[in-house]
Amino acid sequence: MSSVANESTTATGSPAATEGAPRRILLAKTALDGHWRGISVVARALRDGGFQVILGGMSTGTEIVRAAIDEDVDLVGLNVGGHVEVAERIIGELRAARADLPIFAGGIIAPWAAKRLKALGVEVFPPGSQLDEIVACARRLTGTEPVSG
Repeated sequence: MSSVANESTTATGSPAATEGAPRRILLAKTALDGHWRGISVVARALRDGGFQVILGGMSTGTEIVRAAIDEDVDLVGLNVGGHVEVAERIIGELRAARADLPIFAGGIIAPWAAKRLKALGVEVFPPGSQLDEIVACARRLTGTEPVSG
């Protein structure tokens, strides 16, 4: 529990970051496929977009949930690697631990699997997704979208 009085929250209900502090995103691989290019490119784009990225690497569901809690992240990104059932289990574990935590997923995701993930409230980015779209989604999900005027 935070000792800060008058703590503000984001639109998702999670604690708002200290003014000027970057939002924290955990990126983790849910499959042991050893392919790192995609998650590394996304991590760089998010860092360039002003986020602090915690790269969890190849992790079990328990490790991902523990890291999300320990690192007090604002968003979790999962590299599905074609294993939607594993991702669904991890999403369930994350929701049980922090129901308000937004999640997005990328990697090899078949159209039928994307529908299942979207039904769970997960934003989905299959191969070919544009990096600026991923960064914009992260900003929206963390409540850090620039105010248009």
